[in-house]
Amino acid sequence: MKVDYTAHGSATGGRDGKGRTDDGKVDVTLSVPKEMGGTGNGTNPEQLFSVGYSACYLGALKFVAGKEKIKVSDDAKVSANVGIGERDDKQGFGLTVALEVSLPGIDKAKAEDLVTKAHVVCPYSHATRGNIQVTTTVV
Repeated sequence: MKVDYTAHGSATGGRDGKGRTDDGKVDVTLSVPKEMGGTGNGTNPEQLFSVGYSACYLGALKFVAGKEKIKVSDDAKVSANVGIGERDDKQGFGLTVALEVSLPGIDKAKAEDLVTKAHVVCPYSHATRGNIQVTTTVV
């Protein structure tokens, strides 16, 4: 694979620490969510993953729609609901992702077709395929 761009980020302190990109554009305080026994005062890896996946997936939707000469509204939105919990095998933690896609002005059947195609194109979907449960819903 030819790499076009590489992001550089790091974290200190784990889930109760700091996260930062090398250019300083992302600089966050991390904390364990209240639901998992933490303070919830900072952001957490699941929130960051949900934003990244949402943005990437919407980009993939625009890409596949563009190939089909379909205009995606500026109001289009992807929400990624990322869950974390103990795996069934009790050996660690796992993630789930529920993607909710809103494509105003595109009929539901066509939107569902684009969502299926975007799931193939999106690098986040590709990276998670077979590893975690990902569902998509057109809303």
